Amino acid sequence: MQEAKALFQKLKIRSLLDLALLTPSSYSSSILSTELKEGEVQTFEAVVGEVKTSNGKLYVVFDLPNLNRELSSIFFRVTPYHYNLFSVGSHHYIQGRVSSFRGELQMSQPKSLKRVGEIIPKYSTPIKEGLVKELIEYYITEENLYAEGLDSREVSVLMKLHYPKNREDIEEIDEDALKFIEAFNHIKKLKGKRYDFPAMESLNGNIERFISNLPFSLTHEQKYVIDEVKRDLNQKEKATKRLIIGDVGSGKTMIILASAMIAYPQKSILMAPTSLLAMQIYEEAKKFLPKTMKIALVKQSKSQGDYTTADFIIGTHAILYKDDMPQVPLIMVDEQHRFGTKQRASLEQMMANSDKKPHFLQFSATPIPRTQAMMESELIDVSLITSTPFDKDITTEVIGKEDFGRLLADIETEIAQNHQVLIVYPLVEESTNIPYQSIDEGRGFWEKRYQNVFVTHGKDKNKEEVLIEFREKGDIL
Repeated sequence: MQEAKALFQKLKIRSLLDLALLTPSSYSSSILSTELKEGEVQTFEAVVGEVKTSNGKLYVVFDLPNLNRELSSIFFRVTPYHYNLFSVGSHHYIQGRVSSFRGELQMSQPKSLKRVGEIIPKYSTPIKEGLVKELIEYYITEENLYAEGLDSREVSVLMKLHYPKNREDIEEIDEDALKFIEAFNHIKKLKGKRYDFPAMESLNGNIERFISNLPFSLTHEQKYVIDEVKRDLNQKEKATKRLIIGDVGSGKTMIILASAMIAYPQKSILMAPTSLLAMQIYEEAKKFLPKTMKIALVKQSKSQGDYTTADFIIGTHAILYKDDMPQVPLIMVDEQHRFGTKQRASLEQMMANSDKKPHFLQFSATPIPRTQAMMESELIDVSLITSTPFDKDITTEVIGKEDFGRLLADIETEIAQNHQVLIVYPLVEESTNIPYQSIDEGRGFWEKRYQNVFVTHGKDKNKEEVLIEFREKGDIL
């Protein structure tokens, strides 16, 4: 259709699925009715049995052969056309609203239809309905919908909406499929919004020695992801935007260290959400990275090393407030879901050089819905680590009050083996509405019975300090 482009602009339609999702506002049915129902618009096969006029009105009595009864009709706006059309003995398919007058059912101003047995969609749009129907009939076909990537269930629901064959097609709509199509269409449109920038540097550091010196073997998936990162960082024409997803204990830290090695001798930065996590990664880096590589830790409180000259800078959001932070061609964010969008963007902007951007790697075990949408729409590249370097030996057991003594004995056994114990309460403070014990109510028992007990919670301003101290010398948290 030559005029389609202008019509699409008026309708604000940017894709074929936008048009397919322009669902009818209502339907008119010309399916023959099997009984008279007051208040409804109905269609009947009819033969004119009697015609008379009075005070400018035309009265017609129709015989309804399928119902074996008569139906009176009245026409208020009468023209010669009506007299010629509704002659005695003429055959029609009439449609109109059935109403009651003086106890008798009648149909006012019925229309004579040329076609019956159809359900006709009605569209409410800024352009003429006839033009909308032309667009629908031209573009919304099974072949085109399959070409958009929909499956048979999704194609079926759209075809039934625009080309219904019976009342069930419009009364029993598959709403879940329709919601999926809306989301799928949105994500498809997002795919066209990705914009890549040239990278500040092409990074191609040697990591073979680093990997061979590790006291353990990397998993197949770790090696595969490292290869993906290596290909990304080697590009100069496009700064990478990659998210590495892996469960806790899947070995994401080794990917971080390998990425820093790929960048070396260029500089790189890793930003972590908490001091404790930053310290853990710093210690792993000091343990496994070459001694020739300068590593610095940046925190709000005590930092370690000189970040202005370091090759690998590890820190919390305190990095964002250092005016003399060097520009680096690789930035990484661990637990990215715990940072706001602005914080992550700020780090990227700090390092950007004119129209060139740093390579950007993000790590997460639990991506937020916004990140999930970016993954689905291919605004970022994704690597998955689905296995762990070791089997997790986790036993889950539900116990009652009668088992409390056994629980205490197990705790004492673990402490005797220099293991740490974590106890989680559902409440911080006592509640009059929730019948569960809180930390405030329960802490006294543990502090009285055991040594080296540490207490913290999400709202505790000193949470990180408590966790660091517990890590070093605590038995129970």
